Amino acid sequence: MKWFPNVLAIGAMCTTLSVPVLGYQNFMEVKPSPQQVAWQDLEFGVIIHFSTNTFLDREWGDGTASPAVFNPTQFDPDQWAQAIKASGAKYIVLVAKHHDGFCLWPTEQTDYSVRASPWQDGKGDLVGDVARSARKYGLKFGVYLSPWDRHDPRYNNPEAYDKYYLSELEELAQHYGDLVEFWLDGAGSAGHIYNFSKIIETLRTYQPNTIVFADTGLFEYGDARWVGTESGRVDYENWNVIDRHGYLRWRPIEADTPLRKLHWFWHPHDEASLKSLDELTAVYEQTVGRGAQLMLGVAPDNRGLLPDSDVARLKELGAAIRRLQSGNLALQHLATTPEVAAALDGNTETFWSAPPGSHHAVLEADFAKPMSVDRVTTMEWLNDGQHVEKYAVEVWMENKWKSVASGQAIGHEKVDRFAPVTTSRIRLNILSSSQEAHIREFQVYSDAPSNK
Repeated sequence: MKWFPNVLAIGAMCTTLSVPVLGYQNFMEVKPSPQQVAWQDLEFGVIIHFSTNTFLDREWGDGTASPAVFNPTQFDPDQWAQAIKASGAKYIVLVAKHHDGFCLWPTEQTDYSVRASPWQDGKGDLVGDVARSARKYGLKFGVYLSPWDRHDPRYNNPEAYDKYYLSELEELAQHYGDLVEFWLDGAGSAGHIYNFSKIIETLRTYQPNTIVFADTGLFEYGDARWVGTESGRVDYENWNVIDRHGYLRWRPIEADTPLRKLHWFWHPHDEASLKSLDELTAVYEQTVGRGAQLMLGVAPDNRGLLPDSDVARLKELGAAIRRLQSGNLALQHLATTPEVAAALDGNTETFWSAPPGSHHAVLEADFAKPMSVDRVTTMEWLNDGQHVEKYAVEVWMENKWKSVASGQAIGHEKVDRFAPVTTSRIRLNILSSSQEAHIREFQVYSDAPSNK
């Protein structure tokens, strides 16, 4: 998936999930909507690419593929959902229509869909099947409906195509339950001008709580923003509030990357492209561990199944994530105040607040005996905004505090690694905050086997 924001027609508009501009003086005063808070807590989703490209060994369809090629003989959405659940992901976004224009549901708007394919004798509804399987296994569901359409002749007539696209959007928004996320981009597009304000207006009519993911080129229309690459990494200090054209908005980051290197769709004889467990674990830590949402691309094969190797790798990833999140040494802290304990209890529903009006504070965890530590995970309570501007993780050594990690932003979640140290005291030193800081979790870990 490539992004070409320069071809988009951008207008100034707030969605119902956006924060009004007027009255805000700085970044720290902008707050998320409840829907954005809930979405950020999901942390990890999967996007599924499966269409005519799957059967033609293509990444980019040109809209000329016959619907007859779409015929998965072993389609099993439960297998998809089980594998995705095992990875640790919390939701699925299905590419309901890619740039080739082929629709994976029996839309009334065009014949270029599963209804014209031999699959299930033209009576299938892949979007509905995947939505049901996702929810069956406790996963939320969302869709991507590509604005670019290389098949439909109406694309050359903006007014006619807008009506067509909006009618498809109405079908998806009304018939498949709550949508957790709606992808919106302008990939390709060939200079086409879209009526993005009407797209959002239509979506919000039926799905007022859906998070719209969009490139910053669609800043006025999105609720979450693209990280800027498809590497699955956040390479900068992550602030949830950004400024574009003088407008301030809460726009948390989503970082997308495929399970197979450079490939969003399945391709035959391509096992070498599957990312290693070490690569995927690093991606997880460099997205979720830097306060962003991870969107991992998976692709069923031409049977309609996720390849065995992909299923195994997703399961390994889920186990690795669970290992990263197990053995929180902060749970062994000595008795402290109830307020401090709220950030050391492993419960993201509780949080510690610095003294009212403060711009500097310290959160400390003490232990009965020295232990080796090499990693901390810190989470801000963001409902009231992102406040921490500078911090250090410090340990007590040789009768003084020593900094082992530092940064300028915490946000939803921040993982800090450092060389192993042995200590009985560790603290989060908030050196600067725009107003009193709120910390949901201060978790302490060691990758040393002796502490497991």
